[in-house]
Amino acid sequence: MSIFTPTNQIRLTNVAVVRMKRAGKRFEIACYKNKVVGWRSGVEKDLDEVLQTHSVFVNVSKGQVAKKEDLISAFGTDDQTEICKQILTKGELQVSDKERHTQLEQMFRDIATIVADKCVNPETKRPYTVILIERAMKDIHYSVKPNKSTKQQALEVIKQLKEKMKIERAHMRLRFILPVNEGKKLKEKLKPLIKVIESEDYSQQLEMVCLIDPGCFREIDELIKKETKGKGSLEVLSLKDVEEGDEKFE
Repeated sequence: MSIFTPTNQIRLTNVAVVRMKRAGKRFEIACYKNKVVGWRSGVEKDLDEVLQTHSVFVNVSKGQVAKKEDLISAFGTDDQTEICKQILTKGELQVSDKERHTQLEQMFRDIATIVADKCVNPETKRPYTVILIERAMKDIHYSVKPNKSTKQQALEVIKQLKEKMKIERAHMRLRFILPVNEGKKLKEKLKPLIKVIESEDYSQQLEMVCLIDPGCFREIDELIKKETKGKGSLEVLSLKDVEEGDEKFE
């Protein structure tokens, strides 16, 4: 898309439009493509790298700039940079059908990649391929939600796939070192959060190696810090407990 602004005839190319409706009127800003998502995710922090111009429009493609009184009525200010920030954060990014389709396809692939990376077959401890996860997602008719992060959606997909196939989050392997006095009491509190205790050694202190669901890590970490008043320690031995070898389920 190429447009002309009516005042100085500066040509804006490679435009991504972000739109917001406020006080019954439409407001738009002109951004660089691929920069809006970066700004919203916190990767891009320089506003000038995102905005093509700090002007607020009622119609970017026609170069129609918003009136000062309309801005004050809708936003309570005529500070165009501040208004641009509001629209950039909360507005709706306008994309073509083709761009939207490509974006959704990429998100679908990214979600499948996260699921394949985080999960295993619980019986064999072997990972699944991305292709198999994509196929399974299509079988359950999973619909990508463009406004939710791929990580959040991957967790949703795992829940849904559990009803159709043998899949679970790969366990984390941890080592706890706990003071003996608190260790026995704390072990009972930790038990519901532990999947498998691989080894435990009582000598001058309690040392345990165990497998846990990654979703329980924060709770375990906070429990150990609280109950041992900082004297206990927690070490991650491996982020994923998977069988060695290159074999994957197709």
